[in-house]
Amino acid sequence: MKICNLLLKNFGKFQGREIELKEGINILYGKNESGKTTLHSFIRGMFYGIERGRGRASVNDTYMMYEPWDNAAYYSGALRLESGGKIFRIERNFDRHTKKADLVCETDGEQLSVEEGDLDMLLGGLSSSGFDNTVSIGQMKVETGQSLDAEFRNYAMNYYQSGAEEINLEAALNYLREKQKSLDQQIRQEMEKRQEKRERIEQESSYVWRDVHRLEMEREHLDEELHYREKKEQEREKEQNSSQNGHSVVEELRADKWRVHPLEIILFIVLVIGSFALIPRPWNYLVAIVIFLACGLYIWNRMKVGKKQEKTEPELILEEITPEEEKIPLKKLAWGIERIDADLKEKRIQYDNLQEQLAELDEISGEFQEWDRKREAFVLAQERLKALSQTMQEQLEARLNQRASQIIQEITNGHYDRLLAEDHLHLVLLSKGKRVPVERVSRGTLEQAYFALRMAAGEMLLEEEMPVILDDTFVNYDDERLERTLQWLVKNRKQVLIFTCQKREEQVLLERGIAFHKVIV
Repeated sequence: MKICNLLLKNFGKFQGREIELKEGINILYGKNESGKTTLHSFIRGMFYGIERGRGRASVNDTYMMYEPWDNAAYYSGALRLESGGKIFRIERNFDRHTKKADLVCETDGEQLSVEEGDLDMLLGGLSSSGFDNTVSIGQMKVETGQSLDAEFRNYAMNYYQSGAEEINLEAALNYLREKQKSLDQQIRQEMEKRQEKRERIEQESSYVWRDVHRLEMEREHLDEELHYREKKEQEREKEQNSSQNGHSVVEELRADKWRVHPLEIILFIVLVIGSFALIPRPWNYLVAIVIFLACGLYIWNRMKVGKKQEKTEPELILEEITPEEEKIPLKKLAWGIERIDADLKEKRIQYDNLQEQLAELDEISGEFQEWDRKREAFVLAQERLKALSQTMQEQLEARLNQRASQIIQEITNGHYDRLLAEDHLHLVLLSKGKRVPVERVSRGTLEQAYFALRMAAGEMLLEEEMPVILDDTFVNYDDERLERTLQWLVKNRKQVLIFTCQKREEQVLLERGIAFHKVIV
């Protein structure tokens, strides 16, 4: 790929500025604050867009930093590039209200779509983080970010599958993690439902068990009462059979209310006869009649009182001391026992059903077994992807280390034999067999090590070579290593954009007779 033209319609400090770029070395020279970094950000924005931050983060983000000083509504630009022998034109409007992106092939006039991934294909699938960690070196940003390690893991998996970027390892792993997370959540929700159901059934079961226990106690009490009453009835029947007058205990206690005592009758007769004998006539008739009426009235009152008095005082006393249970008829007791037996049977059946439901909840259902198999499959797939990625990453790291070692050896004139990118791309230099961590070298050597790593990584990650963009990258290089680095770029890269505020790069190129294209920013 080669960038042909930049058209900054309204971007940062630039308005209607067009810059032509050529193959080979391009020197974009300008003093401090002339807009070199703005041009660098413009190229990145044309490739990947510029998103506005939210909240406080939006105050100093890239969008606000390069929003046009005048006519902010016309925040836009265009970029022409060559790829695969064709010329393409990218146009973007960055304004948040009218934001859009157009991609056209000028060679054949075909209208392409940025949203559908046509631009990604032109960029070789290189993500914005991969761009920042390989071919694009920002001002004072020579060190790579952690995302380069993820890019390599993705590339390792893709390389294992097909040798091309047909899948994305991180996306695949994230997909598996999300599926596992969703499944775990589903299992957790189902377990919570089961637990709630279990607690509800256990509570209901405890209530039913208490009812069963209460009914059993009532049943036992009624059995004892019925047995006692039957025994008492048997004893009473025996007493009645053994009594001479055939009366019950109550009848023995009761007085004879329906008959007057014989002595009383004899006394009445004596009084009537005595009145005739002792009282002279005619008064004896009158006295006899009065005595006869008085005796008749007495007998009648005695007979009437006897009929109205249903219970005698001893009988009432006996009734008061008799327990309430003994007053309940035996038939009613038997009916109560039958009712309790029916309720008890129903409650026991209900309790047994609840216990069966609890037992079913304890069993692992087929649905849970299927979920468990799926979860194991997700875990196994993740482990397999990671293992495959690790294997391929080790092989690719060997290739990366080999290529990075060639570059560092060339740009340092053999001072360092090898450059190793170990775990998480931690760099170690080897000088005559001695390991030297990059934390112990000078700033210039550190930047050269990361430059070698970036260039080697770009060769491996990119299907099509992209322009190398360097923004004040060589500030800490000495003259010899600057010369060697520029010579390496001329030999190994199709297009290089060097943004600089110094004239060292230009002087070296002139002294070595290397052609370059210069742009005054």
